[in-house]
Amino acid sequence: MTGTTSTSTTVATEVVLPGVVEPNGLQVRTRPLPAPATGQVVLRMDATGVSFAEQQMRRGKYYDQPPFPFVPGYDVVGTVTATGPGVDPALTGRRFAAVTKTGSWASHLLIEAADLVPVPDGVAADAAETVVVNGITAWQMLHRLAAVRPGGTVVVLGANGGVGSTLVQLARHAGITVIGTASARHHDAVRVLGATPVDYRDPDMYARIRRLAPQGVDAVFDHVGGPGLVQSWQLLRRGGTLVSYGTAATKDETGNSRLPVLKVFARLLLWNYLPNGRSAHFFNIWAGRRRPATFRRRLSEDLTQVLRLLADGVLTPQIAARIPLADAAAALELAESRTVTGKVVIVPGE
Repeated sequence: MTGTTSTSTTVATEVVLPGVVEPNGLQVRTRPLPAPATGQVVLRMDATGVSFAEQQMRRGKYYDQPPFPFVPGYDVVGTVTATGPGVDPALTGRRFAAVTKTGSWASHLLIEAADLVPVPDGVAADAAETVVVNGITAWQMLHRLAAVRPGGTVVVLGANGGVGSTLVQLARHAGITVIGTASARHHDAVRVLGATPVDYRDPDMYARIRRLAPQGVDAVFDHVGGPGLVQSWQLLRRGGTLVSYGTAATKDETGNSRLPVLKVFARLLLWNYLPNGRSAHFFNIWAGRRRPATFRRRLSEDLTQVLRLLADGVLTPQIAARIPLADAAAALELAESRTVTGKVVIVPGE
């Protein structure tokens, strides 16, 4: 049932992650949503998706995931169907995007109105979904953290992935040369995006990158972590920036989920003290959330920029597949297969 006023009842279908399970261990439930509280809206999900965060959460490996069981879903594009006290009723019927961290694998969800970012008219929900968390991450890493200038050269690990493919497009639009790693089967797709592909399975991958950029690069965007992080650091020219934004290399390791991230933090901190003019950072989209007004303003500004580029045709949405919410297990399994380019998008279904 779709809620249309602040007093109607909305029944939500939700996908639940009950514990450390295989994708087919996801559960589907329905429940009535409470009426939206002050400052909240009911958002009908038009599109959500699978990011690397959910893949880590399934293993209990995401740095600050909530205790099991919970509803995954890092971001969402949806339509407001009901408003709570203190929220402009004119929002009803309008489409918005939001970053949620959890909770978006649902037909309807409660969300703070302050977290909503308008989706431009004419932009499809599934297209917008590909650039919500991926677009914010790519934009902030490229323009806020690394601040790469036109004419520079960057390396994007995983250039065929959700964040990577968006990062390549944003960099090329900004006049930046991109070297992108991907498996050989994705090289044509990486070329279409505008990057020079290098096979990440090649044991000489870093040597090949150095031959392409013998003077060093202005930035490396590394979601892999692990031992390769040292070689990513060594690719930088003086004045260059390493941006680490994940620990994919350790996703299958057992033990404390925070330990791999803390090891990366320590290594990056040490490198920043070296007198070589290079810098290293760990990107966290939630950094600064303790100042909610500033955090929301920055996030809204950056997502608005990315959505505008999408509306203008500068960004091409990289949709790997569209899979109904009831088949979220298949969506998660496909995303984890590493056989696709772009983002696996979850849609409401029938």
